[in-house]
Amino acid sequence: MALLSHTASQTFSRHWRTLMWGWIVALLLLPAVSMLFTESVNWGVEDFAFAILLLGSAGLLVELAVRRLKSARARATAGVIVAAVVTLIWAQAAVGVF
Repeated sequence: MALLSHTASQTFSRHWRTLMWGWIVALLLLPAVSMLFTESVNWGVEDFAFAILLLGSAGLLVELAVRRLKSARARATAGVIVAAVVTLIWAQAAVGVF
């Protein structure tokens, strides 16, 4: 029985990780595709590098939190904190909120 639940846990973890990294890739592709259709999106190499660094770091932090933290509440809290920090950094870089 323990083997079955451990396997189910690994399957959920694999699907969750795939979904998270897929969303990060989709967020990075969104401006690239938008630049093909409109002039209002004009990202340079440095913009993509910043986005890759920021979103990649956030993904790695979430991976670390999921591996280190045992309770679901702690994992969710860490995920919310990482998302909030990424949002604040992105907003500051985009329009200078502070």
